[in-house]
Parts: sequence; structure tokens; C-alpha cells
Amino acid sequence: MNAPTTPPPEESRLDPARMPAHVAIIMDGNGRWARGRGLSRIRGHWAGVESIREVVRAAGELKIGCLTLFAFSVENWKRPRREVSSLMSLLVRFLKKETPELDRNNVRLRAIGRIAPLPPEVRDAIRKACAATASNTGLTLVLALNYGGRSEIADAARLLCAKAARGELDPDGVDEDAVSSCLYTAGMPDPDLLIRTSGEMRISNFLLWQISYAELHVTPVYWPDFRRPHFVRALLDYQGRARRFGGI
Repeated sequence: MNAPTTPPPEESRLDPARMPAHVAIIMDGNGRWARGRGLSRIRGHWAGVESIREVVRAAGELKIGCLTLFAFSVENWKRPRREVSSLMSLLVRFLKKETPELDRNNVRLRAIGRIAPLPPEVRDAIRKACAATASNTGLTLVLALNYGGRSEIADAARLLCAKAARGELDPDGVDEDAVSSCLYTAGMPDPDLLIRTSGEMRISNFLLWQISYAELHVTPVYWPDFRRPHFVRALLDYQGRARRFGGI
């Protein structure tokens, strides 16, 4: 029998009772990581896959309920066609390769965003991966794909208008709960912690409604270098905050 492993000193300081229910991550810095090594941008995206793998494992083991990763934004279509094509191929390969491990680790996969405009092979890979893990009860891993916070709010407003036009909703009864129920994240808790890598101090149109009270943790580490110890430090930073939600 293997001897029980002792968590690293920093990880042993985590309070299991104060873990965030939902962590969201803006995975930034792949291109700069690659450029600093004289590599193509897509090599940076490929390198970031190992970071995803390690953070997903850590989140599951630390009993975090939900992890949302900003994988592809509505603005990312502006990038060179070759890079976009490579990102789509990487996504398909990731889903096919990682789904068995996600399933073994009781991880449930979801995708949010405007999924319909994605290439057919991407939509098919998403559908199969989500279906294969649908009954799992551990960590919920959410991939934000073709996602934009403003687009999400616009889509929610359109849905609310349609309900009102059908007589299913009184416009005077539209409140925050009604809006939340029409967002892509309906049924999920709002993020408690938002992590951004690469040191950039902006939200980048990510979960604009949902992060209104999230704690922010910005690290200068580029995403391909982000590993479990960095994730733990973000959690420790979160646990050191006093969350007042507008109170005293």
C-alpha cells in the first residue's frame, strides 16, 4: 500500500469549509508565452492544455463545485484564420482525449456561449463529451466557447422579450432572478473567485453579470506556466478576503 501523501505546506493552509463554490478563469498569456520562446502562438495554446488538465484535477480533488474556463471568445474570430482553425482543432482533440479521464474522475462537462456558429466537428465533439459525462456528480467543468458577456446579456434580453410577447412573463415582473434564469449559466452559482493570468487588469467581457460580487485574483504568470501551486495561492488569497456583499 502506498503511504498517504502530505499536501505541500501552502495547500495544507487551505480551509476545506471555505472553498469557493465556483471558480472562473480567464486563461491569458498563451501567445506571449510562445513568443518569448520563439514559438508560434498555437504552440502556446497547445502548451496551455497541460495547465487545464492540472487545474481541473486540482479543482476536483479540492471539492470545488464548478470551474468555468474562458476558452474562446466572440472576439477571437478576429484572429488570423489559421490560428482560429488551429484552436478549433485543438478543442476537438482536447475533448476527445480528455473525456475518458473526466468521466473517470466524476467530472461533468458543460459548454456555454453561442455554440451553434462553431464548426460542425466542434459541436459534435462538445455534444458527445457532455453526453458522456452528464450523469457525473463531482466537479462541473464549464467551457465558455464563442462566449461574450454582452452577447449573453443580449441573448437573455431577447429570451425575456419573447416570453413577454407570448404572455408567459409580465414585463413588470422582470427582476434579477428572471434575468439570471435566462443566462447561459442558469442553474449554476455565480463565481466566487475570478482568476486572470498574465497580469492583465481587465475582465475581457467575461461573465459580466455573474461576477458582480466575485473576488478577483490577478497573477503575472502566463497560462501555460499556471499549475496547481498557483491555483492554491489564488484560493488562499480568496480565503483571506472579507466578503461583505455591500454590507459592513
